[in-house]
Amino acid sequence: MATQQRKVASAKSAPASKTPTATQKAEYTPKRKSTEETKGRKEQIYSVMKGSGIWYKLKQNGITIYDPQTDKVREIRYCENEPSVYTDEQSSNAIRSQIVFKEGILIVPPVKANLQDYLALHPSNKANGGSTFTIINKEAKATVELDQEFLLLDAVSIVRDKSIDELLPICMYLNIDVNQRNNEIRRELLLEAKGNPKNFIELMDNPYVRSMSVIKQAVDYNILKGKEDGMYWMDSGRLIVTTPVGQDTVTVMTRFCMTEKGASVYDEIVSRLEKID
Repeated sequence: MATQQRKVASAKSAPASKTPTATQKAEYTPKRKSTEETKGRKEQIYSVMKGSGIWYKLKQNGITIYDPQTDKVREIRYCENEPSVYTDEQSSNAIRSQIVFKEGILIVPPVKANLQDYLALHPSNKANGGSTFTIINKEAKATVELDQEFLLLDAVSIVRDKSIDELLPICMYLNIDVNQRNNEIRRELLLEAKGNPKNFIELMDNPYVRSMSVIKQAVDYNILKGKEDGMYWMDSGRLIVTTPVGQDTVTVMTRFCMTEKGASVYDEIVSRLEKID
């Protein structure tokens, strides 16, 4: 028995083998190429700014630009088999190549360096003051799209994770019926969140939205009485604030309660609401 115990203890104290067994697999973490490896020309995407149609051919006849290196106005021409875009540097056998945007888009791979150079110099390029076509910054576009997607996720998360009580101020601000079932309220809020995620997120912590929800609930619970000419206390019939002609009484009352003069009135409204079972 003692011998068996010693064997067990010896087995426990023995260092674990670092050699993968038959059932284990060596682990490998994928690596990205370094920035040094990804330097050089990249694919460029150009788009026609307006009115391209299915097929748009870029004008190339007699295109001249100012060349700061030679301090001269020089003609440029795109010839697929010529290394230079400057006409005076091209061979006598140079043949102009067509440049066609399909569905308003032209994708230029890195191997077509001369086409990239030509488009970069062309006076119709937005970057040169033109109004015909522009380069699409894929990195900037990806950043914008990511931001939009993350905003959408954040807005949807609010609808999913917040309690109905926490969502009531937004419901009242958006005139969503709060007497529906919870899932019906969330469905309507979800449509609002997807329609304008940024605005929906901002509404969540907006003091005006919270104040308006308090005023609307006070009207619902007969603490306040809204009329066309102003907002009144229901019990005493005393006027709180006058509504200018053509304006909404709840909106006017909400703005009033957010002022220093209306702060005490707002506190009284909240106090009365809290006493309701």
